[in-house]
Amino acid sequence: MNEISAPSASTGIEVRGLIRARPVATLASQLAGSGWPYASLVLVATAIDGAPLLLLSRLAEHTKNIAGDARVSLLFDGTEEAPSRLAGARATVLGRANRSDDKGELARFLARHPEAETYAAFADFGLFRLHVDRAHLVAGFGRIHWVDERDIVLPTPAVAAFAAAEEKTLAALNSDVALIKAINAARGGSEWSITGLDPEGCDLRAGRERARVPFASPLTAPQDAGRALTAALSKARQNPSGTPMEMAGD
Repeated sequence: MNEISAPSASTGIEVRGLIRARPVATLASQLAGSGWPYASLVLVATAIDGAPLLLLSRLAEHTKNIAGDARVSLLFDGTEEAPSRLAGARATVLGRANRSDDKGELARFLARHPEAETYAAFADFGLFRLHVDRAHLVAGFGRIHWVDERDIVLPTPAVAAFAAAEEKTLAALNSDVALIKAINAARGGSEWSITGLDPEGCDLRAGRERARVPFASPLTAPQDAGRALTAALSKARQNPSGTPMEMAGD
């Protein structure tokens, strides 16, 4: 048996980091009427607690499949920059995809994927939230773990303040000229904007590029985000060979 049954406390954080960093994932569902596995490519964002969000058309095969059986899995692939693809980290997240009417979650999805605004209001499109059951992490030789939902999705008390203040906090951060200039300098002058905030980091976007900036330690209050982001950028300048920004293109 090649699986380790007792993952460390950081394993759930690693899975959540993969989920947050990847703008696309492979969705596997059960083909309606036949039971065959069906895989498709989907855009993904995350709720503040780390749960995956999908914007799907009911005309799509995968949405028809979900209507018959809400159990799905999402493969988040972080292997692109690994010396060997099979040595890189990836996670298969299992759960049930259910419709979400949460306006804040829809706003997070559209901030990450603004091109979706052209069809988000169509009657056949709807937002789905993956209610995570567990995940299978493969992160290199000897690092293969099953991870429970409680270690992947942040608890409600940890994210409630961020959900309530996200819109106002993002507006303040994006209007901070010095902060945006520092982000642009760190990423080579692109026109970056901050699209999402959670206790563990910020999501950024510049055109088709996406980036994730993790904080040094989790925040307890959203008003500390500016200082934490500034500190992350300062650390990047002091250690240019490091990877404080986790890039993910779509």
